[in-house]
Amino acid sequence: MSQYSPLHSFHIESGAKLADFGGWDMPIEYPAASGGGVLNEHQAVRNAVGLFDVSHLGKAAVSGKGALEFLNSVFTNDLSKVSDGQAQYTLMCDPVSGGVVDDLIAYRYSPEQIFLIPNAANTTEVVQRLKDSAPPGIEIENQHQKFSVLALQGSRSVDVLQKLGIDPDLSYMSFKSAQISGHQITLCRTGYTGELGFEILAKWEESLAVWHLLNESVKSFNGLVAGLGARDTLRTEMGYPLHGHELSLEITPVEASAGWAVAWDKNFWGRETLLNQKESKQHRVLQAIKVSDRGIPRVGMKILDNQEQEIGIVTSGTFSPTLKTGIALALMNVKQSIGESIFVDVRGRKSQGTITRLPFVPSHVK
Repeated sequence: MSQYSPLHSFHIESGAKLADFGGWDMPIEYPAASGGGVLNEHQAVRNAVGLFDVSHLGKAAVSGKGALEFLNSVFTNDLSKVSDGQAQYTLMCDPVSGGVVDDLIAYRYSPEQIFLIPNAANTTEVVQRLKDSAPPGIEIENQHQKFSVLALQGSRSVDVLQKLGIDPDLSYMSFKSAQISGHQITLCRTGYTGELGFEILAKWEESLAVWHLLNESVKSFNGLVAGLGARDTLRTEMGYPLHGHELSLEITPVEASAGWAVAWDKNFWGRETLLNQKESKQHRVLQAIKVSDRGIPRVGMKILDNQEQEIGIVTSGTFSPTLKTGIALALMNVKQSIGESIFVDVRGRKSQGTITRLPFVPSHVK
């Protein structure tokens, strides 16, 4: 049975196309008749501002003396290297295989109070693994339906917040408390689109009121509400990984080119396996492909070399609304050179492509 966002009534009334995301009934896109649709919503974020409901994302609180030290023994990144009031991207790996249980954002309120935002489908697993491993005195609480997560993304997001009386002056990956018309929120300078933007945590029962206030401000700057279809095309243009695609229990951070989120000089779950993989260099590697014809890569399609031998597989593929061509992230058996010509097997037809650098589109997050 599907779970519903606190903004579900808005999505229904707006005529949004809904689909299941990690057990949650969430909007893919809004009607073209009202200016929506994946392409329009994508371009609104790139050129102005878009507002997303991502309340299906998990929320969990880790508290108690030694909370930071405990999480540092679990997660790949190093929470001691950020300050209170900063967020950090990190990964939970399986202790044996090194595969990724989940990638998540950790909000450091203090060394004894850390808030986690895992992926919707993995929240229960993340929380349970933490509970099973936590020493006495450390509390792990699943707060999935205590807060909503709203993503305000695009160059005009600053204007949207200022119109609502909020000072948006935050450095990248920092957060603070703020108010929107008396509603207490946490404002964080994060996002999943490659554009300057913010994510907003609001109390579950106040989320609809906060959403309407944000939406009215967004409209005044030529922005749109946006669904998870546009969120996917935006993140693919950046090369941002999606769990279940570029990261999974079968794909390690080393293979997914996510080593930048690994603090190798400390202990964490799966460290030995990942170190062996890193040092051997005998592993698959995630790379980017830009298609030069009309083919559109899709998940699971084979990557072929000039001898038509399989050398990789597409993990994410789409039509890029910005570049007007097909793009893909692919797990390659052996690292290919930038500029190397390859083929994508698009339903039996060889589509020409080139190995390219990420991001596909310049990032403006900073």
